[in-house]
Amino acid sequence: MTTDQPTSADQAAGNSLDEHIDAREVEIVDLADVSAQEVIFRSIVVLMSAAAEKLGLSDDEPTASPHLDLDEARKLITALAGLVTGSTEHLGPQARVVRDGLQGLQRAFREASAYPDEPGEGPGEKFTGPVY
Repeated sequence: MTTDQPTSADQAAGNSLDEHIDAREVEIVDLADVSAQEVIFRSIVVLMSAAAEKLGLSDDEPTASPHLDLDEARKLITALAGLVTGSTEHLGPQARVVRDGLQGLQRAFREASAYPDEPGEGPGEKFTGPVY
């Protein structure tokens, strides 16, 4: 006998899908209510996290990480440096913490490189100046 009533498994799957769709809709709606400063911070966090992953920093042995990709890390760090430099005046008291995090990634990149860039030539250093 078939019915139009969903089974408990159907309900669970449906609820999960509905929750997923609702969460995306809420995120889109909420983004309109988020301040520019918060959007900038979220972007910085995403770029920092992605760069750290590409540097293998989430692994116990970064140099052996399967995620290590210096070409990708260079792009992410350079984009991060441009964003941080261009938005420093909007970061408020957290600006120093953000700059310190960026410099930490730049140093980690230098350490991970078999042939480190000359000072001022590393990722993002055209925006930040040399990082030693």
